[in-house]
Formats: sequence, structure tokens, C-alpha cells
Amino acid sequence: MFRLRAKEKGVSLLVEYPPDLPPYVQADEGKLRQVLINLLSNALKFTHEGSVTLSVGRRGPGVGGQPASPDHATLHCRVADTGPGIAPDELDQLFEAFAQTSSGQQSCEGTGLGLAISRKFVQLMGGDMTVQSEAGRGSVFAFDVAVAVVMKDDLAPTVPLPEVIGLAPDQPTYRILIVDDRADNRRLLVKLLAPFGFELREASNGEESLAVWETWQPHLVFLDMRMPVLDGYETTRRIKATPQGQRTIVVALTASAFDEERAVVLAAGCDDFVRKPFRAGTIFEVMGKHLGVRYLYAEDETATPEPASDALTAAALASLPPDTLAALERATILGDVCLLDQVIEDIRLHNEALAATLRHMVDAFQIDQIVGAVEGVKTFLALPRPS
Repeated sequence: MFRLRAKEKGVSLLVEYPPDLPPYVQADEGKLRQVLINLLSNALKFTHEGSVTLSVGRRGPGVGGQPASPDHATLHCRVADTGPGIAPDELDQLFEAFAQTSSGQQSCEGTGLGLAISRKFVQLMGGDMTVQSEAGRGSVFAFDVAVAVVMKDDLAPTVPLPEVIGLAPDQPTYRILIVDDRADNRRLLVKLLAPFGFELREASNGEESLAVWETWQPHLVFLDMRMPVLDGYETTRRIKATPQGQRTIVVALTASAFDEERAVVLAAGCDDFVRKPFRAGTIFEVMGKHLGVRYLYAEDETATPEPASDALTAAALASLPPDTLAALERATILGDVCLLDQVIEDIRLHNEALAATLRHMVDAFQIDQIVGAVEGVKTFLALPRPS
């Protein structure tokens, strides 16, 4: 959710945690997720160079003086940035509802509710939130939450969503409208869906989306629920109030921590509900459920080799940054599996389908085919050979 935004700004996004961090814990997942989203969103919004670092560690005693035990732990979470920092006279009002720092007012984004809600959520989970900041030196937001340590054997079994590498043949071209007031959120979905051949359009608020919907008639709308001008709830009601709108699938996108939000969203007329941050597989699953989109999967042994390499086209490779293309060639020539994994993850930011295809080909030991494809595009682009 944040890697693309950080990459576009040239900011390093780091995650740090010690080896003894419990791999599985039981906590209020919705609230913990929203607190981290709010803190990371703020840090990336105000940081224009340097880094944003999420650190998670384990404290000894429990929150509120509770004794530590093998079954319980206190997570200490920190989000540090190298942004402009906060002036001392603004720190006291930082967690007040609707209060914004001078930096926040200049950004013209948000209402000032994010930090107030985040701190309240942490307090509801039995902890508290603090901030350390110095103007011109960045900020550090930190909080502790008590969690129960869970063993892997106690977890409910989950079935991972299969990796989509392309669309099955003989399907209509689906029109998808993406509505979100944040441009980086829209770009995230565009980068995910564009390589698969969907027709895509964007809108930044409800009124704009209604105009696009009336003239373009999308099959499905991914709709952020909290937007200025006209929010997602009223937008959905207006779409669904018409006969043609009844045929349009509306999928709500929300970062809300409350399970009750699903009922409110569905009552407004939405056909489904996806919580941010979402995984690519969830988006594809929703589209398959409501539109009947059929996919080709990386682990589908019945698929022929030809569909699996559909995304490995000259156009797809030529669209990659030159250094990424050179790194891909270097990794395949050297047979460096670790480097190849890193390059494929970097490519995933630009082209999800191409990255999935490369992963499939690497797993099938089709390295020579990748080298040949890169060599052909490199000749066209006149890229220098890697050393």
C-alpha cells in the first residue's frame, strides 16, 4: 500500500523488527491496522526526502504494569520520519480532534482527525501514543499495545489466494472506474489492473465519478467511501437509484477499523466491501465474483506454457526503467536467485502481470527465455550490457 507512494517520492520505506518478535499475535486487527495506516500515511505525506521507518519491538512488562508472560507481550511500535517536524508550540494540540499543524494546513489534505482517532484506538487497546519531534528534524510517533501470543498450531487454517498471471481468453473487455480523492491510491489500482487489459478511468470525488459513470457506463466501480464534495455513500445511492445503476457493481474501499462499517456500506447499496490495505488477490477475487472474470493462475498445471508467457512482451519489458531491465538481465545471466527475487519484486511495482509471469518462468527454469526476451528489447533500446 505504501511502497509505491514512497518509490514515487524517492523516500526510503523501512521496516525493522527483532528476531524475537512473536510471529503470531491476537489483537484488535482493525484498530491496529488503522493506527499504522494513519501514522504511515502522515509520515509519507510530509516526508519529501530521506526515510520513513516502521519499527516494531517487544517490551518486557505488559501495558499498565501487567506482568510479562509467554502468553502475552507488549508490542512497541514506532513510526519515524525525516520530514519537517513539528514546532514545540503545536505539540500540545496535536492529538486534539480537527487540530492541524501548519504543515498539515499547507498540505490541504485531511481534516485533522487521524491522529486523534489513532490515539483513541491505542487507548482502547490498553496503551497510549506519544510523539517526539523537532522542527526541521523529523518526528517519531510511538505507542504500546498489549497482545496475546498465539502459536501457529492454534491458528485457523487459511487458503492463500492463487497468483493471477493473466486473463483467460474469450472474455469481454471490462470497464472499471476507480474513485478515490487520493491520487496515489488510484494509481495503486491502475498499476495493478492496467497490465491485464481492463479499460480504466479515474475520478477524484463522487460528483466527478457520477459524470463518468453516466457517459461511460463502467461494469464495476471501486469506490472510496470517504471523499470531499460527495462521499461514497451518497454516490452509491445515486447510482443505485437508477435502473442502469442496478446493473453496475459498486465495491466499497475503506480503511475503517469497525466491523459495523460493512453493514453500513451494504445498506447504502454497495455490492461488496474491501478493506484497505488490500492484497492484489482480493481485488481479483471480487471482480471474479461479481463480473465473472476468469483468470490464468501461476500454479494452474492445466495451463499451457503459451498463456503463462503472454505478459512477457517487448512492450512490457521496454516500459521498465532501464536500470531495472539491466538488473533483470544481470540476475538471469549470473543465475543469482536472490537478486532475481529482488528484481521481480521491483518489477511488480510497474507491472504486476509481468512480474507474475517472470516468477512463473523462473520457477519453471525458463531462464534462457527471459535472457532472450531481454536481449531483443535491449538491442532495440540500445541499452549497455551489464558488467
